Amino acid sequence: MARENLRFPPGFLWGAATAAYQIEGAAREDGRTPSIWDTFSHTPGKVLGGDTGDVAVDHYHRWRDDVRLMADLGLISYRFSVSWPRVQPTGRGPAVQRGLDFYRGLVDELLAHGIQPMVTLYHWDLPQELEDAFPSGSAAGGGWPERDTAYRFAEYAGIVGEALGDRVEMWSTLNEPWCSAFLGYGSGVHAPGRTDPVAALRAAHHLNLAHGLGAQALREQLPARARIGVSLNPSAVRPLTASAGDLDARRRIDALANRVFTGPMLRGTYDDDLVADTARLTDWSFVRDDDLRITRHPLDFLGINYYSPAVVSAATEEDAAAGPRKDGHGASEHSPWPGADEHVSFHRAPGELTAMDWPVDPTGLTDLLLEYTAQAPGVPLYVTENGAAYDDKPGEDGQVHDPDRVRYLHSHIAAVHHAILAGADVRGYFLWSLLDNFEWAYGYSKRFGAVHVDYETQARTPKSSAHWYAKLAASGELPREYVAD
Repeated sequence: MARENLRFPPGFLWGAATAAYQIEGAAREDGRTPSIWDTFSHTPGKVLGGDTGDVAVDHYHRWRDDVRLMADLGLISYRFSVSWPRVQPTGRGPAVQRGLDFYRGLVDELLAHGIQPMVTLYHWDLPQELEDAFPSGSAAGGGWPERDTAYRFAEYAGIVGEALGDRVEMWSTLNEPWCSAFLGYGSGVHAPGRTDPVAALRAAHHLNLAHGLGAQALREQLPARARIGVSLNPSAVRPLTASAGDLDARRRIDALANRVFTGPMLRGTYDDDLVADTARLTDWSFVRDDDLRITRHPLDFLGINYYSPAVVSAATEEDAAAGPRKDGHGASEHSPWPGADEHVSFHRAPGELTAMDWPVDPTGLTDLLLEYTAQAPGVPLYVTENGAAYDDKPGEDGQVHDPDRVRYLHSHIAAVHHAILAGADVRGYFLWSLLDNFEWAYGYSKRFGAVHVDYETQARTPKSSAHWYAKLAASGELPREYVAD
């Protein structure tokens, strides 16, 4: 007898996600100015192969065809980000209407095809002019370590909210602020490529503040039915053993990977252990009176991005002598873990690896969904990113068969279902990513898309995973066991 399929709740959103700099291209068109990723990718040695997002997958010119492709695949929702320098080139002042018109047209086309848009306001493309600004006279640079950037973000949020608020009901303020702060300003493997642990901590706080101020600005522009949230990439941190040292290592990384954002956003506090762990670096005087009331702006939903767990232990003397680890986001001689790197060692989780060398472990997603159900009771959850890179290429028949990705998606979507059965209020899943694209410091060497892109011709070919996902979106039922095509 066939075992019953796993059924998802009625109204569950099946979507896919992208980011502006990774897909749009048109880097110098219609008033757009450079973002920190334009500058970073054009800096020799920063991106594999010298790749840039100048053209990316040319979504700026092909968006109508891309929306029809989404409709053909049966997507119910599409999560995309707005390019801040396309809308507000200097990061301050009036908007460029041509930039807003691009997103107005995209939203209208999505709605015409029955696809619900979710707008992410910030997916890492800070206007370069804000990075170059020095509001407080800092010699190191501007950007997110500067408080003024949070106020500039609120102004930008209000502009986009006013332009699209009558048609878009779901809004995410920030995508993965951990990456913006700690990879951008700590390890330097992401734009703007700075390597200052104090700047990373300052950036984390000002991103928290930007979330709260941006949510306030959106509330002033949006109708009551609109829902505002944030997309975090919390780490499923696991101790290597149950020893006291390994448990303390887990605590340290949980503080820097997770609680540095969920504390201010969910509870209005920075936990005492986080402050103590980083006390030799900063006294946290950049946190001002009333900031933590603002950061705790009520959430209508919480987005969870997940790829793989982290396994940690107490550092040995040999580990400490070896210096900062080469983490999964790119090699660097600098650590993304201020105040913890000398105390913690990272270990590869068991199991098979994706093309990113990231372990495949869907149980981490279940764990996070249940953990944040407990941390944010009454706040609906969405998996706003989940997916895998594999070495996909067209076969002799012109089709792209990617059974490894189908198996990955099956196991992780089953993990979401398990969390729902255990009491998590999960209301949607967004596959990362719709299209192969510019994969940040990896350039075009890694393919996350359900749709293959020939970067020379820009031809789109749905992979077998896209067709598999389309069937899932249409039925809302996942086969209990993965069966290869």
